[in-house]
Amino acid sequence: MAGELDGKVAAVTGAASGIGLASAEAMLAAGARVVLVDRDEAALTSLCARHGEAAIQLPLDLLDPAACAGLLPRILDAAGQLDILHANAGTYVGGDLVDNESAAIDRMLNLNVNVVMKNVHDVLPHMIARGSGDIIVTSSLAAHYPTPWEPVYASSKWAINCFVQTTRRQVFKHGIRVGAISPGPVVTALLADWPPEKLAEARASGSLLEPEEVANVVMFMLTRPRGMTIRDVVMLPTNFDL
Repeated sequence: MAGELDGKVAAVTGAASGIGLASAEAMLAAGARVVLVDRDEAALTSLCARHGEAAIQLPLDLLDPAACAGLLPRILDAAGQLDILHANAGTYVGGDLVDNESAAIDRMLNLNVNVVMKNVHDVLPHMIARGSGDIIVTSSLAAHYPTPWEPVYASSKWAINCFVQTTRRQVFKHGIRVGAISPGPVVTALLADWPPEKLAEARASGSLLEPEEVANVVMFMLTRPRGMTIRDVVMLPTNFDL
């Protein structure tokens, strides 16, 4: 896909690892300049050193309200415009609701829902003024199936699916495309608590997706003709029984 995003500026949140990193690297390979947004400044520094001037680091804690509100101004200061936002940053709370801590619930809902809504809200005036833009939100297979082992996480993604679909209907008249990717289990930091042998077994059995596979779908969405919006894509490992 070399050259398909020439002249474009993208911003990816949660860009230091996992799906965000794979998405950012795919966009860089396609010719975009990419603002990598993450709270892990050391990881961003290393990534930008590897990818050169097209990769622009923006260390930011999106859970800090003032920092979150400064996202678009800092993107514009660094890159001058914004054509693509991949709102990918998120976290996970699983298990029985009765065992979940209230602080963890608050943090996850803030990052998975509130921050996404605020990021999209803040970039829309810029995209509307330019008459074009792409917004992709990382959702989850859990947004399409009531997974009883993760009610808090699943609820956050159901909320995001509704947000994507309703927002799309408000802004398509401005030339802005809004869509969501909903992957099943992906090898990311969200699986950090898995025992190594379980992770290896799941990979060997074909029941996990790789971040690069999700990034390929992101690129498919971004490179459709402007008259076509891919509103949502559900992707899951072939051997995943759900």
